[in-house]
Amino acid sequence: MDITSVGVVGAGQMGNGIAHVFALSGYEVLLNDISSEALSGAVALIDRNLQRQVSREKISQSDKDAAMARISTTTTLTDLGKCDLIIEAATERETVKQAIFEDLLPHLQPHTILTSNTSSISITRLASRTDRPERFMGFHFMNPVPVMQLVELIRGIATDDETYQTLRKVVDRLGKTSASAEDFPAFIVNRILMPMINEAVYTLYEGVGSVESIDRSLKLGANHPMGPLELADFIGLDTCLAIMNVLHDGLADTKYRPCPLLVKYVEAGWLGRKTERGFYDYRGETPVPTR
Repeated sequence: MDITSVGVVGAGQMGNGIAHVFALSGYEVLLNDISSEALSGAVALIDRNLQRQVSREKISQSDKDAAMARISTTTTLTDLGKCDLIIEAATERETVKQAIFEDLLPHLQPHTILTSNTSSISITRLASRTDRPERFMGFHFMNPVPVMQLVELIRGIATDDETYQTLRKVVDRLGKTSASAEDFPAFIVNRILMPMINEAVYTLYEGVGSVESIDRSLKLGANHPMGPLELADFIGLDTCLAIMNVLHDGLADTKYRPCPLLVKYVEAGWLGRKTERGFYDYRGETPVPTR
């Protein structure tokens, strides 16, 4: 199947990055969000990020102009029904995702492929609530999307091979690399990454090290580009907690129990960079550890 038009649900951190890379790769992109302000902010951010690529000579000015011309926006979810491929990139809550797919179903073309950018939720379960489980997959991009090379492809129990092969070709056209993951909680990347972040929070919680010493230890001792607490702030502590809860509930193993300190930060609304406070306080010129 030939994909030419792509609908993206959600204009947040992931959605605008997904729209960016698809438009730059020649796809017509329709970006949806319930907020017109979020849409205009996303388009402005994509423009800035593309301009940064121009200034670094990664792309030409004409590449940027053509990509921007391929992006349109709508606050009406059902407008996406005309697209060949739809990528849901809404908040990491299963009820929200289910409601989005249920609203889309009556408006889809017969050949439309549905995907979710979920980082942890069962693809089989999401697909079962649609009329096309054979044309439904997990399409998990890494953050930030324009920079990170990996895309996890997750087949549900009913996903057919044509859908899988079509999305593999899409990933190739984006200039990225795909990794196939089975449909188990958190797939591959977050199955490994989130328990590491959770353990870093436990290390802080138990007083083994400070925020600064934990992050410095992993950056210099394990050659990680970001420390685990800095990375958690970048991802969003609410997202980290949601994934840990999916792991804990789905695998019933106490090693996935979310650290109480992570829960406390989320309860406080300290979600990381997006709220300007998490394990670091971002309200000044330089981030300051909060513990």
